[in-house]
Order: sequence, then structure tokens, then C-alpha cells
Amino acid sequence: MNAVPEYVSAAANDLASIGSTITAANSSAAFPTSSVVAPGDDEVSAVIAALFGAHAQAYQVLSAQAASFHQQFVQLMTAGAAQYAAAEARNTLPLQ
Repeated sequence: MNAVPEYVSAAANDLASIGSTITAANSSAAFPTSSVVAPGDDEVSAVIAALFGAHAQAYQVLSAQAASFHQQFVQLMTAGAAQYAAAEARNTLPLQ
């Protein structure tokens, strides 16, 4: 297997940036989506608004779990890049 530590590190940085963007978007959408105002004064409108609010809250829980997984994945990629770089450095020592 051939891995270039710089590429793995760059990919981890790109993924971290993507994760930050998604987290920011989810955070900014949390209030507007979870506090939907019923369009009418009837029971059906209230139930539908509550349903949308519950769905938004469930989405926020899942997106927080996904963000946690994403962060762990980025950390593992960063650690992997460091391990590849250390292995490459150790492999070049006998050649000097």
C-alpha cells in the first residue's frame, strides 16, 4: 500500500472544514425548523406544526450524532496521517 501522509492530512482538513460547515448550517436551522408556528387556529394546523417541530428536533439529535461520528473520523484520519509520516521518517533513517 502506498499512502502519502500529506494527502491524508489534507483530506482530513477538508473533511473537518466540511463538517464545520454542516454543523453551522444545522445550528442555524435548529430554531426556525423546530419552532414552526401553526398557519391556522385550528387543531389540524396545530398538530401539523407540532409534527414538523418534533421531526426537526429528531433531525437535530441525529445530526449531532452524525457530527460526533464525523469528528471522530477526522481525528482518526489525522492520527493515521501522523502515523504514516512517522513510519516514513523511520524508514528513511537506515538509508542515511
